[in-house]
Amino acid sequence: MIDPAAVAFDVDGVIADTMALFIDIARDEYAINGLRYEDITCYMLEECLDIDPDIINAILNQILDGDYTGSLQPIDGAGGVLARIARYRRPLLFVTARPYPGPIRDWLHEIVPVDPDAVQIEATGTFEGKTAVLLNNGIRYFIEDRLETCFQLKDVGIEPIVYSQPWNRKQHPFIEVQNWRELEDLIAFKGK
Repeated sequence: MIDPAAVAFDVDGVIADTMALFIDIARDEYAINGLRYEDITCYMLEECLDIDPDIINAILNQILDGDYTGSLQPIDGAGGVLARIARYRRPLLFVTARPYPGPIRDWLHEIVPVDPDAVQIEATGTFEGKTAVLLNNGIRYFIEDRLETCFQLKDVGIEPIVYSQPWNRKQHPFIEVQNWRELEDLIAFKGK
């Protein structure tokens, strides 16, 4: 069971349905049709998508900057479970490899129905930078969708929980959840 006071979260692919937004932008602004979520079979998009790398980077920068007309949606169930965890952990800790929080800060405040001071977002700029932030905050469990990061976390004593996505379908030894309901069932809420 996961101690709700010792857990933190990645943002993209765990809370934010970033790849659905990527597909929407590719279709609406670059006329790239037929791209499906299931086509994103690796984390480095240029390795699995037949799209010009410059277009991939342009779309990713749009997402980072909040420069899109579509809507970034939360992954179903995230807001409610995070609000429940917030009763045990303040502030809720989100650690992202984004280079800066940008618009994701305001977006998270909309998605997680808690006071803004109950949310802490750390943008590390690198995947490798997550471990130091997590260790400095006493985190023992981290919900992540990138397998390479999960192996790094395990090496420093943090238990990764893999949030299942098409890009992390390789063999791994970690606990895995398919959705936020499964994750909620793993958390040791008092009086559960």
